[in-house]
Amino acid sequence: MKKFFEFDKLGTNYRKESVAGLTTFLAMAYILFVNPSMLAETGMDQGAVFVATALAAAIGTLLMGLLANYPIALAPGMGLNAFFTYTVVIVNGIPWETALAGVLVSGLIFIILTFTGVREYIINAIPATLKMAVGAGIGLFIAFIGFQNADIIVPDDSTLVALGDVTAGPTLLAIIGIVVTVVLIGLGVKGGVFYGMIITAIVGMFFNQVPVPQGLDDVFSAAPSLAPTFGAAFSHFGEVFTGQMLIVILTFLFVDFFDTAGTLVAVASKAGLMKDNKLPKAGKALFADSAATVVGATLGTSTTTSYVESATGVGAGGRSGFASVITALLFLLAIFFSPLLNIVTPSVTAPALIIVGIMMASSLKDIPWDQFEIAVPAFLTIIIMPLAYSIATGIAIGFIFYPIMLLAKGRAKEVNPIMWVLAVLFILYLGFVH
Repeated sequence: MKKFFEFDKLGTNYRKESVAGLTTFLAMAYILFVNPSMLAETGMDQGAVFVATALAAAIGTLLMGLLANYPIALAPGMGLNAFFTYTVVIVNGIPWETALAGVLVSGLIFIILTFTGVREYIINAIPATLKMAVGAGIGLFIAFIGFQNADIIVPDDSTLVALGDVTAGPTLLAIIGIVVTVVLIGLGVKGGVFYGMIITAIVGMFFNQVPVPQGLDDVFSAAPSLAPTFGAAFSHFGEVFTGQMLIVILTFLFVDFFDTAGTLVAVASKAGLMKDNKLPKAGKALFADSAATVVGATLGTSTTTSYVESATGVGAGGRSGFASVITALLFLLAIFFSPLLNIVTPSVTAPALIIVGIMMASSLKDIPWDQFEIAVPAFLTIIIMPLAYSIATGIAIGFIFYPIMLLAKGRAKEVNPIMWVLAVLFILYLGFVH
């Protein structure tokens, strides 16, 4: 087992990987409840979506761990599930079964692109400075999510966002969690992110901010039936061949492609897995991501993708796919212990997201800010992600400005041809699809 996951080469062990796997699971466990609640608005059975979410996450994460040996977890993607629910089904009036068929087709196309090597070539063609910008931008983005989840940052009619009520119980608990976590990490405690979440949950129970299990019914429950959603995508497969569904499928493809690319690069960079500015085993990682989307659509959930929350596990010491195996097993167990997951409130996970955001922002130091032609696309990539609430949009803006700025500076020969193609595609995406 140690040889298979290359523990010695990566400088890790069972304990580090297990803590990392659990930390990643806790950081993204919210999807088990958010995704079913959101997709239920389309008319889908909430219990079936809960099981589909857990199984898609478990299978996708297991594939990532075993095939690519990366500590990266997968689950139905936030943003993609919102597009599925509110745009495709509710606004466009497309039946949820047909929408699932669209997700299935996008996953199949992903697999084809992976086998041809196109996806891997595109990722490896991204300049190092933009990769650093993507990592930092995702860091700001997930930190912003953490601040929002804790109500530290709230909506405001005048200024769009403002400081929330820091004396409110859940918000105060999250602030305590941030303090505890940064102190642990500052003291050099291994797995400080994980232990910070545990301490935060215990403090929350003591002050009645986190529910305390009272009996067996609050710990264990039978898995809901998967029947209402399983295979629905296949029964409506023939309905995807329309102009409207083509746009839907392309959007699923586009958003997932670059969300995944950004996440893989950012998390792999944080884990020290990048080699010569390239992502080793990128093909296997991308196949795992693509296959997970097909599996998820078959089970009954929106696009499954790599999660930036995996960086919490990396922050806790994860370096190999064994961490993903642990995360996958916990997603399987979650099917039967869903009531216990209620203790993983936003106040508990928010500190982890914020701290990891700080860690990922460290890549800012590797960007040559004194070169204006590099600083412009890097800055726009970083700032647009949290402001537009979209990793894909941030990548799009940065990739459009990169060749423009180098052309203006007389450095056009340094631009990989694929970057020009991507710039044009991103312009079309923002102008006609987004």
